[in-house]
Amino acid sequence: MATRLRKTRRLRGGRHMGWGQVGQHRASGHKGGLGITGMKKHHRSTMIKEDPNHYGHEPPAVPHQNIIKKWASVRDLDDLFTKFGKEEGGKKVVDLKSAGYEKLLGGGKITNGYSVKVQQFTASAEEKLKSVGGEIFQSISEEKITEA
Repeated sequence: MATRLRKTRRLRGGRHMGWGQVGQHRASGHKGGLGITGMKKHHRSTMIKEDPNHYGHEPPAVPHQNIIKKWASVRDLDDLFTKFGKEEGGKKVVDLKSAGYEKLLGGGKITNGYSVKVQQFTASAEEKLKSVGGEIFQSISEEKITEA
């Protein structure tokens, strides 16, 4: 609709723009209160949108935070050796603990023997490493794990 045909155009000259005779839709009652009145009631959506820090603090922390753990598989040891590994006395040593990995899993195949320092490992990872001439050191006590 064209602007010139709207009802607003003919109401512009009147005192109340179609809101009756004596000041309807003009007084402070139509604001919903003064200041921060109604922030918990009828102005709640405005508060959430325009003043999210209204109460002066962040929302409470989640009681159980999501802890992210990094695990590596045996198949990844070649790549991890190029990033974090070093050769010490003819042995290829991969220190997964200092690289941020917590556990070594036994997925995949391995062809090279590595000396791996890690906090935890699975039985299949240990078996695969020993079959190609590698060894695992548990990084908690730095003691070599031997077969019992």
